[in-house]
Amino acid sequence: MSEVILVNSKDEVLGVLDKMEAHHNGILHRAFSVLVYNSKGEMLIQKRASDKYHSGGLWTNACCSHQQMGESSEEAAKRRLKEEIGIDANPEFLYKFIYKAELDNNLTEFEYDHVLTCTTDQKPMLNPEEVEDFKYVNVKSLMLDIQQNPDDYTFWFKQIMENLQSKMMLEVES
Repeated sequence: MSEVILVNSKDEVLGVLDKMEAHHNGILHRAFSVLVYNSKGEMLIQKRASDKYHSGGLWTNACCSHQQMGESSEEAAKRRLKEEIGIDANPEFLYKFIYKAELDNNLTEFEYDHVLTCTTDQKPMLNPEEVEDFKYVNVKSLMLDIQQNPDDYTFWFKQIMENLQSKMMLEVES
C-alpha cells in the first residue's frame, strides 16, 4: 500500500492515507515536483508513461511524487529523481503552493506541492514504468508551447510554469 501525508492548508501533518483513496476523494496531501536544468539553462521535461494511473502520456517536470512520513522534501526528491530518471542530484527547495484539479480516471489531485530545483548535466536513464520520453527545452519556448498546446501538459506543471513566469516578470520589473 502506498500512502500519502495528509496536511491542512498550513502544510501541517494530519496523518496518512492510502494514495488512491486520497486521489479518489480529493483530500489535501503533500507532494513535490522537481525542476531540473542543465548547465545551458534548459529545463528537463519528461513525458509520463502512457499507462500511469492519471495524466499518462502528458509532458511534465522532470520528477514528481509524494514524500513518505518522516522524509523531507529534499530527501524524497533525491530518491525519486534516481527512481524515475536515474539522476543523482540534490534538489533544493524553491517554493510551495496548493492546487486542486479534476483528472482522468475520476481522480482529483488536491496537493500541497513543494517545488524543488537542481542543475545537472547527467544523462537521464528512464524508468519505463514512470517515463516514456524526455527532452531538454528552452524555458521561453516551453512557456510558448504550453500556451499553444495546453492539453499536452500536466495540470500541476502548467501551474508551476505560470508561477515561475510571474516570478520572472517580477524580477525583470525590479
